[in-house]
Amino acid sequence: MQHSTIRQISVLMATVFADMIGFTMVLPLLPFYATRCGASATVVGFLVSIYAFAQFVTAPLWGRASDRWGRRPMILFGLMASAVAYVFFGLADALWLLFASRLVQGMAGGINGVVQAYVADAVEPEERAKALGWLTAATSAGVAIGPVIGSAAANISREAPGFFAAALCILNVLSAWKWLPEVRRETATPSEDGAPAVPRTTLGRSFWEVVRHPRSPLSSLIWIYTFGMMAFLAMNTVLALHLRSSFGFTEKTIGYFFAPIGIVSLVMRAFVLGPAVRRFGEVGVTRLGALSLVVGLACIPFPTHLVGLALAVVFVPVGTALLFPATTALVSRRSPRGEVGQVLGVQQSFGSIARMVGPLWSGFVFQRVGEAYPFWLAAALMLGVSLLTWRQRRSQPEPAAPAVVRA
Repeated sequence: MQHSTIRQISVLMATVFADMIGFTMVLPLLPFYATRCGASATVVGFLVSIYAFAQFVTAPLWGRASDRWGRRPMILFGLMASAVAYVFFGLADALWLLFASRLVQGMAGGINGVVQAYVADAVEPEERAKALGWLTAATSAGVAIGPVIGSAAANISREAPGFFAAALCILNVLSAWKWLPEVRRETATPSEDGAPAVPRTTLGRSFWEVVRHPRSPLSSLIWIYTFGMMAFLAMNTVLALHLRSSFGFTEKTIGYFFAPIGIVSLVMRAFVLGPAVRRFGEVGVTRLGALSLVVGLACIPFPTHLVGLALAVVFVPVGTALLFPATTALVSRRSPRGEVGQVLGVQQSFGSIARMVGPLWSGFVFQRVGEAYPFWLAAALMLGVSLLTWRQRRSQPEPAAPAVVRA
């Protein structure tokens, strides 16, 4: 990887690191704030889902806009929208304000596909899994720090976590404006008369192709990502409620439980993912990640002491650190030329559907059936994902990649 590319990825890592601190400052507090406003576990599921709904609607639009106008402007705009969402969270003294905060935050979260497309443009195909691992390592570092800061801020006042996260977002915008460069994007090879050699796929057609041909190499990867994300978000929705009822956690202490999870994820993505890809290949890494999530999700309800719970939960960040970056790298490698941003946006949209559906059934099952059942249902879903990963071919033919021109 060239020095200029490393510099670009380093700046992007700093950007997503600061953004994730703000995101995870408020996310673990959401169930506590919501229940204080009278919400049930089912309503908490709706609060988590509305973020995904907004992300579902906007992610392909972000991706297409970034293909046309550039990755950098879209990233900056998304960070500004996040700042607005956190202000709403700080002001939230009623459920409707919490819903408004999540809606705006979900719209801003649609830039995730743009960030991944930035990496795909800046890095050669064979290096993308490693670069995405670095990027997600930065987000994991934010996950390790953000919940602790959020719980500490909650000891100051109810408004402090949201306002602090908004201020951090504004600083992030200013820093990214100064140091995050634009990257040259892959484009389809033109014909002699200047027209694209292959007609650009419409947004609706890209989306429909995933549904219509679920077993194609590209579509099957998007489905693996989608169902994996559904299981993960189903767990995340009710984990804080499980910790409160079984172990007595509050908004002032919950962050200290999530911090070690972020540290494990950081170590995995920064130091383990790259060697694992070299050893097992991207397809092999997706298989390992899916199996790790099966074990972790299935075991979470059993421990009665924190040590046992920590041992069970550790399989979750291990699994996500392997599964999602490797899957995204494979999607970017198999996307048509000039449409990487759009395809990754479509992937984010399917992931957003999963983020909508998972929390809804998870919160309902937690409230109506029992605390353990959302975790066990998520584990069963991941078992199905694991079987899907074994349908992937290690030596799947890749489309020829054009030379990447860097800014």
